[in-house]
Amino acid sequence: MGEHPTKALAQKPQSSISVGYKLLKENEIDCFASAGNTGAMLVGAMFSVKAVPGVIRPCITSVLPKLNGGYGIILDVGTNADCKPDVLYQFAILGSIFAKEVYKIDNPKVGLLNIGEEPEKGNLVVQATHAMMNGTKDFNFIGNVEGLDVFNDNADVIVCEGFTGNVLLKTAEAFYSMIKSRNRSDDYFDKFNYELYGGTPILGINSNVLIAHGKSSALAFKNMLVLSKDIVEANLNEKIKTIFH
Repeated sequence: MGEHPTKALAQKPQSSISVGYKLLKENEIDCFASAGNTGAMLVGAMFSVKAVPGVIRPCITSVLPKLNGGYGIILDVGTNADCKPDVLYQFAILGSIFAKEVYKIDNPKVGLLNIGEEPEKGNLVVQATHAMMNGTKDFNFIGNVEGLDVFNDNADVIVCEGFTGNVLLKTAEAFYSMIKSRNRSDDYFDKFNYELYGGTPILGINSNVLIAHGKSSALAFKNMLVLSKDIVEANLNEKIKTIFH
């Protein structure tokens, strides 16, 4: 976990991550899922199966349990700390495909995470992104959403750069841990347990790769394998390629 991802992959061709990517590149496996070093998984994806032509930056997502009992997704949650408007625009496309094909959400509502609903709110990047998304036919853009909208039904896909997404994700994890430490149980808050989801796919690469939490339990691994199966059977990767080609 403490090694430099690029150097480790080059120097350790027999490591599990190196072997996994070799099998994936040679089409010996349909999906590669790992709870290993996240940086190495991302570097391995970019150097072996590579990004889908047209995708500026691949990204990762997180599941958002909704108060109405459903689920949404947020992206990016850590891969890209800084993003330009065109990258955020592509995240909306990738997230919409993922929500529709894997979570079976018809015509997913896409919201841009901001500090206010008005188009002129936010920093320059978010303002420019809103202008780019407004009126698009590529996805169902509903406008800006705020932090208080993250767990309600206003949006199915929430778009942000990886810095904000990761902070939000870690805050939700901390909140869940505090609830459990106080011996509280609730049907809704129990859905914040990462073990129930297993892992997250890297969206925008030429194959199926899932990354799991480094402290994954047996339950988390089981659910990561179930998600792997769902992604392969949904033909998610090919549908992303079709859109970007």
